[in-house]
Amino acid sequence: MTEIILTMVSGFVSVLRDTLPVLLVVLVFQFFVLRQAIPNPQKIIAGFLATVFGLYAFLIGLDMGVFPIAEAMAEQFSSPTNRSWALVFAFCIGYSTTMAEPALLAITQKAEEMSSGGIDSYYLRNAVAIGVSVGLGIGVYRIYCGDPLWAYILFGYIATVILTFLAPKEIVPLAYDSGGVTTSTITVPFVTALGLGLASNLPDRNTLMDGFGLIAFASVFPVITVLSYATLATLKTKYIN
Repeated sequence: MTEIILTMVSGFVSVLRDTLPVLLVVLVFQFFVLRQAIPNPQKIIAGFLATVFGLYAFLIGLDMGVFPIAEAMAEQFSSPTNRSWALVFAFCIGYSTTMAEPALLAITQKAEEMSSGGIDSYYLRNAVAIGVSVGLGIGVYRIYCGDPLWAYILFGYIATVILTFLAPKEIVPLAYDSGGVTTSTITVPFVTALGLGLASNLPDRNTLMDGFGLIAFASVFPVITVLSYATLATLKTKYIN
């Protein structure tokens, strides 16, 4: 019992140590650069402590639940009879985790608000989620095949550059940001564990070379789908309506 308590205290202190620099930067700029008092200091301190506790609980949850189940499923998906299902699973988990991302929900709602309804939050989230789904499916396929990562990512970047010139200018920054917010608290842990689990259970696969890289797919392909969605919507408005 004592060992468990010491482990928990050590973990909490570690999280507190990692988050303190953020608080220190804010305080230094608030007091010495902006020269303003902090409004509602008690509320801010309570919020900071809640953040630390939340991060600690999140890390504990990853170690106890997310990583073990992802690794166990990856071991089962490494069987040749289950590989088709692994692609389906990657597509489904990519869509569901992205739709649940708090960061994506926040940025799409803000985009809808700032565009006065011109950008639909729901459709934008779906475009991003489909991009993550397709990216993870292709990423899992790459792990099975053992193909070099650079070839897939190079194709993604070329497609992104081409679509950047074709899509409406006002949607381009949002599309790039959408690719970034997909790799947040929910998606990254599960996807990382899945990729490493597959690579470690497949013959002739290197964990470092093949296990990592799924996050890159989850970042690039949402940009492609959002830019494609905006381009097609523009063409429809221009030539059909």
